[in-house]
Amino acid sequence: MPGSAAQILRTLEALNLFWDGEVTYQSARLERYQAALEQLCRGGHTFECSCSRQALSAQGDRGYPGTCRQGPRAAGPTATRFRVPEAEWVEFSDRLQGPQRQRLGELGDVVIRRRDGLFAYQLAVVVDDAEQNITDIVRGADLIESTAWQIKLQRALGYGMPRYAHLPLVTGADGGKLAKSRHALPAQVSQPAQVLYTALLLLQQHPPQALAGLEPGEVLDWAVSHWNPAALQGCAAVPAPA
Repeated sequence: MPGSAAQILRTLEALNLFWDGEVTYQSARLERYQAALEQLCRGGHTFECSCSRQALSAQGDRGYPGTCRQGPRAAGPTATRFRVPEAEWVEFSDRLQGPQRQRLGELGDVVIRRRDGLFAYQLAVVVDDAEQNITDIVRGADLIESTAWQIKLQRALGYGMPRYAHLPLVTGADGGKLAKSRHALPAQVSQPAQVLYTALLLLQQHPPQALAGLEPGEVLDWAVSHWNPAALQGCAAVPAPA
């Protein structure tokens, strides 16, 4: 939505969290994604798929069944899928969730360019991370399944593999993750120290109550000096504060 990107940056600033260099937007990097897509196509790693989301959803939660691997089954717009070896396993060690092992065939051939021509998340983040020399990816545990696809894409494009750490999701009373699609409220940055204090509680860091009344920079200083990743080992979800 208009203004959302600016609101995210202002929220980070209010929490005393800043970034290195200029903010880069994916909408300005379409040429880089197109170049990566063409490289994958030349290497025989892709195929065009005419399947609609509605048709696939009718098949349940199974991975993509390979319907168009030999060519699109219907006329009209197609998506580009990344062809994965069905029997191949991808293994990696997550710094918080431990050893991971995923069979690509169970995940299926992932979309990397949508039917409407937009580049998909899986391709865009792989290209962005590699070109920004990202060494460590820290994100929510709901994205851990995407990691196998991304590692396979990294290999196909000749990129190195960063380290991964998947943080626990904050969940509501029904067990679902808090998200804007579920009408979760945004952080109230009018009280930035309280927001950071709550985040540290959710991250199992046991911050002292006094931190909630300090300046954001002081809370972050405490967090850095007392950071204990061992408290998050194997933790994939935490309930939201009552």
